[in-house]
Amino acid sequence: MNPMCDRIQAVLDRIAAAARRHGRDPGEVRLLAVSKTRPAEDIRAALACGQRAFGENYASELEEKSAHLADAGPEWHFIGPVQGNKTRLIAGVADWVHSLDRERIARRLDAQRPGQRGPLQVCLQVNISGEDTKSGVAPADLPALAEQVADLGQLRLRGLMAIPAPCDDFDHQRRTFAQVRALQEDLIRRGHPLDTLSMGMSADLEAAVAEGATMVRIGTALFGPRPPKD
Repeated sequence: MNPMCDRIQAVLDRIAAAARRHGRDPGEVRLLAVSKTRPAEDIRAALACGQRAFGENYASELEEKSAHLADAGPEWHFIGPVQGNKTRLIAGVADWVHSLDRERIARRLDAQRPGQRGPLQVCLQVNISGEDTKSGVAPADLPALAEQVADLGQLRLRGLMAIPAPCDDFDHQRRTFAQVRALQEDLIRRGHPLDTLSMGMSADLEAAVAEGATMVRIGTALFGPRPPKD
């Protein structure tokens, strides 16, 4: 047996259990395997188990791994901060970008998206915990950014992404994720046809699913702790 398949199934079981506990269809929640810093061989092992979507934080890794795994056809999601000098690479390789938080970056991605690829699927990253060290648009600025992104023909606005401040309390986790859901509902009322809430990681996926997550970003529970930096 492929040990990766066991770990993937364990996470899928957690997702399904959380969904059913809160009256949701488990099929509404996708698993995004966060493969940043992991070798391409680990991704190939996950692909062999049927996992298709992988999240990368660094443009250089995305470029290298996409070339190495071109034969396998994974779906690439860019989930890290988007630097202005990396937009052409990301626009050319990624299927999704979860971490869009500035109009300038949106316009660069739109202009540099290859026409034959079709629109780049994007989520707006909201800084829901107000952390100075974390990327993301402030909640008050979200409607204006959504309007700007919605006008760009090579981007398709799908929803919101959030990385709340770490917290072990389930009820607190739920309250924070509920704030993200409320922001999305507000954008829908404003006329944006959004369908994606990218929120929840290995330590808080149950709370995220309880509050409507449609995509959970899981790294540690699939690949184990990241090796320490030299």
